[in-house]
Amino acid sequence: MQPRRRTHIGLIVTRSISILSSLVLACSALFAQASTQAQPGKAAAAQKLERLSAQLELTPQQKRQLIPVLMAEAPKVEAIRNDSSLSKLQKLEQLKAVHDRTDPQVKAILTPEQYQKLQQIRRQELEEAIQKKTGQ
Repeated sequence: MQPRRRTHIGLIVTRSISILSSLVLACSALFAQASTQAQPGKAAAAQKLERLSAQLELTPQQKRQLIPVLMAEAPKVEAIRNDSSLSKLQKLEQLKAVHDRTDPQVKAILTPEQYQKLQQIRRQELEEAIQKKTGQ
C-alpha cells in the first residue's frame, strides 16, 4: 500500500507543479502584454531589436548592450512619428538626427561588417519611406 500511496502523491505533486508552471507562464505573458501596452515605445524598441538581431546576427552580449541604446531612442522616435504638426520630410529628417546621435554608441557595439549592414538597412528604410511619401 505504501508504494502505491507514494505514486499517488508523486502524481499530485507533478500535476501541481504543472499547473503552477502554467499559471506562472500565463501571468508572465499578461505582465509582458500589459507593460508593452503601457509603453508602446518600448515595445517598438523590442521589436526593432529582434528584427536587427536577426538581420545583423547579433550575439547575446551585443543584444544586451543595444537594449539601453534602443530604449533611450524609442520615445524620441515615437514622439516624432506621432507629431502630426511635422511633414513626412521633417519626420524623416528628425528620425535621421536621432539615429545620428545614437550612431557612435551603436558603432562601438557592432563589428564593422554589422555596422555596414545596419547602414544599408537604414538607407533602404529611408528610400522606402521616401518612395511611400512620393507615391512611387
